[in-house]
Amino acid sequence: MSGQGVVGVDIGGTFTDLVMSVDGRLAIHKLLSTPRDPAQAMLDGLEAITPGGLAALRRVSHGSTVATNAILERKGARTAFITTLGFRDLLFIGRQNRPVLYALQPQLPPPLIPRRWCYEVPERLDFTGAVLKPLDTAALDVVLDDMAGQDIEAAAVCFLYSYLNPAHEQAVRARILERGLLREEQIALSCEVLPEFREYERASTVTLDAYVRPVMSRYLSQVESRLPDGCTLRMMKSDGGVMSAERARQQAVQTALSGPAAGVIGAYYLAKLAGFDHIITLDIGGTSTDVAVCPGQPVLRPQSEIDGLPLRIRLLDIETIGAGGGSIARLDAGGALRVGPESAGADPGPIIYGRGGRQMTVSDANAVLGRLDAGHFLGGRLALDVDAARAAVGEMARAMKTGVEAAALGIVRVANININRALRRVSVARGYDPRDFTLVAFGGAGPLHACEVAESLDINRVLVPRYPGVLCAFGLLAADVALDYSRSILRRMQPETMMFVIEMLDELERQTQDDLAREGITPERRILRGMLDMRYEGQAYELTVPLEIGDRDPTEAMLSRFHGLHRSTYGHAMPGRAVEVVNLRLQAVGMVEKPVLEREDEAQRPSPLPAAFLGRKTTADGVNLALYERDALPPGAAFAGPALVFQMDSTVYLAAGWSARVDVYRNLILSREV
Repeated sequence: MSGQGVVGVDIGGTFTDLVMSVDGRLAIHKLLSTPRDPAQAMLDGLEAITPGGLAALRRVSHGSTVATNAILERKGARTAFITTLGFRDLLFIGRQNRPVLYALQPQLPPPLIPRRWCYEVPERLDFTGAVLKPLDTAALDVVLDDMAGQDIEAAAVCFLYSYLNPAHEQAVRARILERGLLREEQIALSCEVLPEFREYERASTVTLDAYVRPVMSRYLSQVESRLPDGCTLRMMKSDGGVMSAERARQQAVQTALSGPAAGVIGAYYLAKLAGFDHIITLDIGGTSTDVAVCPGQPVLRPQSEIDGLPLRIRLLDIETIGAGGGSIARLDAGGALRVGPESAGADPGPIIYGRGGRQMTVSDANAVLGRLDAGHFLGGRLALDVDAARAAVGEMARAMKTGVEAAALGIVRVANININRALRRVSVARGYDPRDFTLVAFGGAGPLHACEVAESLDINRVLVPRYPGVLCAFGLLAADVALDYSRSILRRMQPETMMFVIEMLDELERQTQDDLAREGITPERRILRGMLDMRYEGQAYELTVPLEIGDRDPTEAMLSRFHGLHRSTYGHAMPGRAVEVVNLRLQAVGMVEKPVLEREDEAQRPSPLPAAFLGRKTTADGVNLALYERDALPPGAAFAGPALVFQMDSTVYLAAGWSARVDVYRNLILSREV
């Protein structure tokens, strides 16, 4: 990537990470997050990393938890919900699912919108989209009169069957705009946010979108006002793509689960470059651990939940748990050791940061065990108070009636067990054998735990990227622009259905070309991918099958692909049963210039380990560790554990029984002796 001023920024709960690509070279920066004003740390980091100051910036790709936090903390906009007469309680009734099957008094999450702001309007469409009852504009005005007195900041509109005929929803928006109650970006229509069947999921998703739009819009305006003119701001989506800030204002819900997505994209990009395309990602930050399996490519799923609320958008299949470097360790009422999900965050943070933290964390335990070095953390920019951490762990050790080192080791092991369970859920529970995969460890704490976690899953190879602590920020530079479109079909698969699909696909493709142009993507960098959601008639859930129009008999080809996918997913297929096409999907991808990583020749760079070897130290529990400086390790360098490898953005712990070598891209490849 030529030129300068292209930066990826990932704001985490503890640290804000930045990666800049300058003429094919990478510059990195890492600083503590500013929870009260998340944008402040990002702007401070941009000032520090950009040669010549912010004026040199031309593009910033940003991962944000603004929408996520607004939902989790119930701090979104004052939102109204407008629906068909008789369906006012749609958000409250839901699906009647029980989150805990045998709970005698199940606790369901409250809707985002109180019932007094849920409105119904007389109108009705039938299952074909035909109008049974026209929209009652007089009744709508009564609703809008009430909304005007409630200081409503956003509106979510969801009428029955509007995914087939959007006219009534569009008329509601036009009337709101005509009366000047809200701006266009404050009005979310289900026919645009999610034009698919399943009323509750559609209502929940459009409500979430409306709820976070004003919050996201204010945040984006704040950031853009502090960036130089001519600098493009792109936001990370939950599916691993990016979109413009302007589009993010209209589709704010697409960012709701985007936090860990950039890490998966960056890890897969680097691992594939290094020759490994079957990977399991292990991203351990300060607050959480995010894991995902990539069996040849990142995996998407059709929907998720956030705080128990259905969110039907396509997103990367990532499992997140509250286990990070800042996760708090404690003894429960029964005296058992617990770790997480609560986190010390960035302020005050772990005890070793010396910022007033008083609760023991996983980072404190690693420092007591000697796996975090007081003189090498953040490149020496943040001194660690190991003595304070040892004193705190000592108090827990006395309560546990054990030694300080044993207590610290117990904290780390409990955290590793929690991480192991998450890894099994994305691998073994989905039919994948983790032994067939390479574990890619990143995040500030990922390389500290990688060897022990890999051993627990019988994984023999770990890849630690050149800059593991800022890989999510790197992933933002590698992420393509991705726009998603869908239309409901709900027809039995037959030649006439495929003709209808092709007509609708042509219509969507025309729309995507205009949208990609607005995203600044030139025609030669555009890729369109069609897909069909298909199922056997009578099934409640569907599988997404890639759509190939060029086949001689596209109907039979799609049926064959569906039967094969069903067999590989569920272990059986029913070729004699009728198949239904549920939705047409189109993903429009705009290929971006990616960072160019230079391949270095091992033959021309022997292994002068003495230049990287810093000496040895014996930890409190008697382990003799070799110490290395990663920046001085050239391609071809190799050494055995136990060892620590220091770098500014992370620390690699190479356990006994493991060896390491540096590949041609300066990744560390860790191998277990078997």
